[in-house]
Amino acid sequence: MALRRFVQKIARPIEEIDREKLEEFTRSCGVDPIAGIEARTRVRVAGEIRSVRIVPRAGAAAVEATLNDGSGSVTAVFLGRRRVGGVTNGRRLVIEGMVVADGPRQLMYNPIYQLR
Repeated sequence: MALRRFVQKIARPIEEIDREKLEEFTRSCGVDPIAGIEARTRVRVAGEIRSVRIVPRAGAAAVEATLNDGSGSVTAVFLGRRRVGGVTNGRRLVIEGMVVADGPRQLMYNPIYQLR
């Protein structure tokens, strides 16, 4: 019996294990799940940064950080900046702000953020 559980544990895909750990982290932060947020609402979400990129917006640079919590993703947009201290790929953080819809994406402009 113990051997079977051990084999099942090591045979699971690493992506599944990472997703479960990320969901556990977000539950421990006491925040809203990203999959349940709606546009035009103020929310507080947590997750792991999957990508960071610099994009021109209205003639000025903006940093876009895509945050994933295992259930969905939201993009934090920091306007007028070329970098945000501590915001790097793989970093976990909590962000709070107003969510807007941009086609299929959900964006949060200049959110309040806490590094974890």
